[in-house]
Amino acid sequence: MKGFKDFIMRGNVIDLAVGVVIGSAFTALVTAFVDNLIQPIINAAGGPQNLGLGFLLRDGNPATFVNIGAIISAIITFLITAAVVYFVFVMPMTKARIMARRRRGLPDEEEDAAPEDVVLLTEIRDLLAQRGQTGTTGVATERL
Repeated sequence: MKGFKDFIMRGNVIDLAVGVVIGSAFTALVTAFVDNLIQPIINAAGGPQNLGLGFLLRDGNPATFVNIGAIISAIITFLITAAVVYFVFVMPMTKARIMARRRRGLPDEEEDAAPEDVVLLTEIRDLLAQRGQTGTTGVATERL
């Protein structure tokens, strides 16, 4: 039971739970905005029919209506949600990490070390270039 309590009381789990709740509420807000404001505008572009932007696969059967307006609305909902997540959560967290690294005296971005084979090939290239300049091999070498 202690392990479960430690898991639940971890900061990451609580932050995740708060994020899920806020995300759900925000999704409901964006969905209401798109369904009640954007969707009617998209449906108006579909013409005078009462079904909205789309087409019927079989005339007279509304169950075969392909609702293109709903797809466009879903894309708009996704883009609005992604933009808000980026500008409200991702961008400030990135700036906070950069500022924390600067306060600790570390560079802004950690440079990835080159793979060992790339380092070895670079050394070989440099040695070949050096030999080509000094003429120790007696054979002209191309610069790689």
